[in-house]
Amino acid sequence: MPLGKRTDFGDAKFAGAEVEYPADLVETLQGILICGFDFMAVPLTNPHKRRSPPRPSPTGIPAPPFARSDLLLNSAQWSGQIVGTISPWIQPDADDPELVRDSEAALRQELEWAAHLSLQACMLTLPHGLRNANYARILNQVANGLSNMTLWLRIPMLSIAHQAASEAEGTLSEGSDVHTQPNGVSVSGRREDDSWEWWNQVRCLCGHQPKLGLALELPESLPSRAHIQRWLGEPVKVIVVPTSIFVTNKRGYPTLTRPHQEVLALFMSHNVQVILSGDAKHQAPESAEAASNGEVAVAQPEGASLHFAGETHPLRIYWDYLSYLFRKQQGPSEQEQLELGYRDYLQAPLQPLQDNLESQTYETFEKDAAKYIAYENAVHAALLDRVPEPEASTRETLLMVVGAGRGPLVRASLQAAARAGRKLRVYAVEKNPNAVVTLQNLVVSEGWGEAVTIISADMRSWQAPEQADILVSELLGSFGDNELSPECLDGAQRFLKEDGISIPYAYTSYMQPITSTKLWNDVKAYNDLEHFETPYVAKLYRFTPLAPTQAVHMWRCGAHHKVWYEWGLTAPAVTPIHNPCGRSYYVGL
Repeated sequence: MPLGKRTDFGDAKFAGAEVEYPADLVETLQGILICGFDFMAVPLTNPHKRRSPPRPSPTGIPAPPFARSDLLLNSAQWSGQIVGTISPWIQPDADDPELVRDSEAALRQELEWAAHLSLQACMLTLPHGLRNANYARILNQVANGLSNMTLWLRIPMLSIAHQAASEAEGTLSEGSDVHTQPNGVSVSGRREDDSWEWWNQVRCLCGHQPKLGLALELPESLPSRAHIQRWLGEPVKVIVVPTSIFVTNKRGYPTLTRPHQEVLALFMSHNVQVILSGDAKHQAPESAEAASNGEVAVAQPEGASLHFAGETHPLRIYWDYLSYLFRKQQGPSEQEQLELGYRDYLQAPLQPLQDNLESQTYETFEKDAAKYIAYENAVHAALLDRVPEPEASTRETLLMVVGAGRGPLVRASLQAAARAGRKLRVYAVEKNPNAVVTLQNLVVSEGWGEAVTIISADMRSWQAPEQADILVSELLGSFGDNELSPECLDGAQRFLKEDGISIPYAYTSYMQPITSTKLWNDVKAYNDLEHFETPYVAKLYRFTPLAPTQAVHMWRCGAHHKVWYEWGLTAPAVTPIHNPCGRSYYVGL
């Protein structure tokens, strides 16, 4: 859910601004919103005032409130326009016992207050790199009691120490591998200066708590592509852009370097919001000229007492630039539009042999235009190869579509024949009686009567009256041959002439290890072994590849009534064999 809605750009997530502890919360928020931002990140209490745990007053006089009243804003404003930031002095893992005591109490107090305000998110800074175990313990306790609020850990994309070490070693460059840098390695084998390790430690200590997210701070010097890529598999909620990393263009306006623009665009394309952080470091040229003449542009919109109108707010020129970058984003293609609902969504693999598919499922398959174009081109090439031009008008080719579904391969084959100028006769074999009804209607509506013969039968048991020149199937499945292509096509090979052509002729499954926090948490939510051993289907979107596509250890096993996969890892860590004997998932014959 976006923290703010943009009426000028649909319901898109966009940008917020981080401010110092303001003297007037209401006025500051109004200024930020009129400037154009959608929300404001603001300290919930005075961030510089250290507090001791609350205790009864011996005089009976109540202590002053540690935070402003929740009546300053209504609930919609608190929940939709405010992100709370936790006081930076809080250090539950400090060496000073008194600071630890005060920090633990203050951290709980501020997070509980944020939850009371119904904030959507609260932003926290990890103070001690890999020494945040006590911080993680408190976060985990609080997160388990939250209903709606998420906790954003503010972490630099590249720590200052890591940046310095990388520059000294000459590794801060495109394509460098952050995992191979040897300096600063802790006894645990993790780099003390690697900010990803900071996040991973807290995330693991909290048991992959789904309420934890990331506020990733963009550095002045960018890390390698590999370093940036690994953040894409993590739950990055916002990119924090400091005003200090902006440079000045020829016209005097703030801008980001081309690499920074590309990184920001990458995360924007993954629905990550932006938080502008820091004071204004630039002035619009006309504002600077007016200031030098002693002129100050002040506007008083009706109903608000503001020091700045939207156009004259000091952060407005940054908002204009972020808005420009946001609007540069290309909208999703037609294919991407179709995939939106499936991105990072777990789907159990279909069982098309065991179950008859529904019309909606066929409709989803048929939207994969690229696949059917490839099939049409393959049939077109096979027809040209099989029938020479002098015989084009006299020689008929027999093609069998085994597993015809609702007819997309039949249509593609007929279109290929028309393009090639070849005579074609088709057998459409389909076991689903409901899909056969669709095929029968297509024979009438598309005039296939003389060219297409529909066979309502299972290809494994059907006895073909003649042999085919070309056999076409799409039993590729979502992974490997989970639609049991070998079992089906081995039986269907008897339909094919000795010199016949099978489309596809061959196919290979490739594997790549990845990490995806979203998918991991979705599987973990089931809290059982079965779902961790189920080979789900997902349109991967927010993930990080861990290695190139390669062979890892995987076996296809079978019995008289089922087929299943078993798999395991031998590096970098050894895992038990998953799904032995198909205990969690199998495909029924």
